[in-house]
Amino acid sequence: MILTTTPTIEGKSISAYHGIVIGEAIMGANLFKDLFASIRDIVGGRSGSYEDELTKARQIAFRELEQEALGMGANAVVGIDLDYEILGDKNSMLMVSISGTAVTVE
Repeated sequence: MILTTTPTIEGKSISAYHGIVIGEAIMGANLFKDLFASIRDIVGGRSGSYEDELTKARQIAFRELEQEALGMGANAVVGIDLDYEILGDKNSMLMVSISGTAVTVE
């Protein structure tokens, strides 16, 4: 499966468009991660726990996108767009949404 943010794939031609595909993941942050992230905000530095959650969410969303495209008979997804949002009444949820166009390339 070829995944790209570009509308075309160099050296390949799109022979069929299957439609828009979407992958989403919503991850919650727990109390300990919030506590350590707050400390990092005060003293500076990167929050490894939040970065790990962000990476997991992105990987899950890409897997969903790819599975949906495969289910449509596609072998590539072009025009991929990634979006990150903070959700929840206390901003305790992270959402990653990835969309693109499922295509067959030759």
